[in-house]
Amino acid sequence: MTLAADPAALPADASDEPRTTTYRPRHPLDLLATVGILQRGRRDPTMAIDGPVIWRALRTPAGIATLALRAAGGEVRATAWGAGAGEALAQVPRLCGAEDDPSDFDPSSHPLLAATARRRPGVRLTRTDAVFDALAGATIEQKVTGLQAFGAWRALVTRFGDPAPGPAPRPLQAAPSAETWRRIPSWAWHRAGVEPPQARTIVRAAERAPSIARALHSALDGPARDAVLTSLPGIGAWTAAETRIRALGDPDAVSVGDYHLAHEVGYALTGRRTDDAGMLALLAPWSGHRQRVVRLIRMSGAIEPRRGPRLAPEDHRRR
Repeated sequence: MTLAADPAALPADASDEPRTTTYRPRHPLDLLATVGILQRGRRDPTMAIDGPVIWRALRTPAGIATLALRAAGGEVRATAWGAGAGEALAQVPRLCGAEDDPSDFDPSSHPLLAATARRRPGVRLTRTDAVFDALAGATIEQKVTGLQAFGAWRALVTRFGDPAPGPAPRPLQAAPSAETWRRIPSWAWHRAGVEPPQARTIVRAAERAPSIARALHSALDGPARDAVLTSLPGIGAWTAAETRIRALGDPDAVSVGDYHLAHEVGYALTGRRTDDAGMLALLAPWSGHRQRVVRLIRMSGAIEPRRGPRLAPEDHRRR
């Protein structure tokens, strides 16, 4: 892997001008499949996919930045705007899966996994290192449909986030800082459709955001990471796994408690539905790479025929 900076790149204080870099991975890379998982719905205010270009608004210690990624000719060309442009560019390899190591992953024991891995060799596990963003987004998604969760995320980020610089195809917002999440008033959570238990969980976590991030990055394995996250009131195994997947690119995280996942895994691997315990038993042969198996299953096209109506969204807000 090489990351070649443009020698004409501007200094970090020239926040109104773009800075560029080129990332050259040493492995095949499907940029959209790798980074696209971070988008929370097509109208996510922090992210836009415009043809071959992925746009992300992010918050860095140096300030807000917008990052544009385009894959071409076996490399990724990255451009960033804003006070945090330099840090955004430094993150490009991790976003593109440079720290993901599938070298000891062997999908050959199952024909579906083997075929999907051959067909999609460029999929890597992205990581943002933005622990609190991942935790807040996953908490909003607890016990609701994706449509409800994406709408709540969009409403809160649009109202309380910060405008991102640069010529994105539509206005982007960086997600609120932990301090801003902590100060969101109760009426705003309610209007966005976030139930009080989830709102309280995010507010309590925001009060400890720096220490949570430090502890999670210091944890040596999945169980230790889960112990950090599930020690927080309102955070269970599902939310912990979803946070590990996005923030750390954890190859072994499994979202136990997901409404659909156990059924999807069971159907793909055996042709029959299963529950969480059955899913974990089926994934056990790939311990250390269970999230990688889940990703392959979801890209495989193995979808169980629908047997009934979709889960209907519920709106508990007073009219």
